[in-house]
Amino acid sequence: MSKKVVIKNTDPDSLGHFGPYGGIFVPETLMEPLRELSREYERAVRDPAFLRRLDYYLRDYVGRPTPLFFAEQMTRKIGCGRIYLKREDLCHTGAHKINNSLAQVLLAVRMGKKRVIAETGAGQHGVATATVAAMFGLECVVYMGKVDMERQALNVFRMRSLGAEVVAVTAGQQTLKEAISEAMRDWVTNVRTTHYVLGTAYGAHPYPVMVRNFQSVIGREARKQILEREGRLPTVLVACVGGGSNAIGLFHPFLKDRGVRMIGVEAGGLGIRSGQHAARFADGRIGVLQGTRTYVLQDSDGQIRLTHSVSAGLDYAAVGPEHALLRDMKRVEYSHATDEEAVHAFNALGRWEGILPALESAHAVAYVIRNRRRWKKSDVIIINLSGRGDKDVQQVAEWEKKHK
Repeated sequence: MSKKVVIKNTDPDSLGHFGPYGGIFVPETLMEPLRELSREYERAVRDPAFLRRLDYYLRDYVGRPTPLFFAEQMTRKIGCGRIYLKREDLCHTGAHKINNSLAQVLLAVRMGKKRVIAETGAGQHGVATATVAAMFGLECVVYMGKVDMERQALNVFRMRSLGAEVVAVTAGQQTLKEAISEAMRDWVTNVRTTHYVLGTAYGAHPYPVMVRNFQSVIGREARKQILEREGRLPTVLVACVGGGSNAIGLFHPFLKDRGVRMIGVEAGGLGIRSGQHAARFADGRIGVLQGTRTYVLQDSDGQIRLTHSVSAGLDYAAVGPEHALLRDMKRVEYSHATDEEAVHAFNALGRWEGILPALESAHAVAYVIRNRRRWKKSDVIIINLSGRGDKDVQQVAEWEKKHK
């Protein structure tokens, strides 16, 4: 890897550009709602009352701060450094998604919206949004691809039990990309009453920076916790990257720390050569998709390619624009892990530590296992365990039945 760039500021400009990435590429009917959201967000994060309310719910409802757990058995088994797990799987609802859903629903209440909508792939963002909407008495509609509904049936049941309407999207590949498109169509139609709780650090401005900042609680906690435990900063941070919210949430508070490496792990699916994957940096090109300019899996005519991952939450054709900038700046490295590696990591962490990670998070675990010879004994490694694997046990069982 070439010399890292010292980051001074990766905040976007007033139109949401992270260098050549980001921006606002939406229908004219959504421009004013986005301006309203941007204004309200800027006011809210400067309002001590809003911040106190957010901190209260993060602490007493979500269960923050989440632990930074020393994975002693994993450290011993793979024979490298000292491995810590940032336990976002212990958040209420089982993943980091609720950090952002809670904050955005508080914004919706502040704006007087009575209805929220969301897209979801693995289901965790849908569950988180349905959960917070129920607590605040808001109507909630969640769009989910039919394929994802079938492989994440448990989370569909959870959302409906929480009072949300779950709408099956049957267009196209019937996964996350199509769910986002349907949610955007809904928002265009219902902008007066509805807030779109977008679930990752993606889309038109202000969503990428807003979601990043709401998820940065992960990195702020991890920074404080590792200094308390080790008396030093970590050597490396590792997180899976779909849209990229859990990764940017962990990475952002460390960006200015020259000695801390950061590695984002995309979905390698059946391998890059197979074409059945969701590794945008390995095989993508710069383009525009669903509101923003970034790296996209597309063909030579600009048509969006089909994607594949055993993990529904990573099965998306584009990546958040700030990740694209950080990759160009060589501040963050991006790699990928295959389905097979992720399933192996899912099982390994369960047997070593009694923790079943989400298949998304298992990609980050898989990267550390695969590269165990790269780490020194003195290295301190933090893996962001972005979610728990309860939702994935049937998917893993079916995968193993098919491949054994």
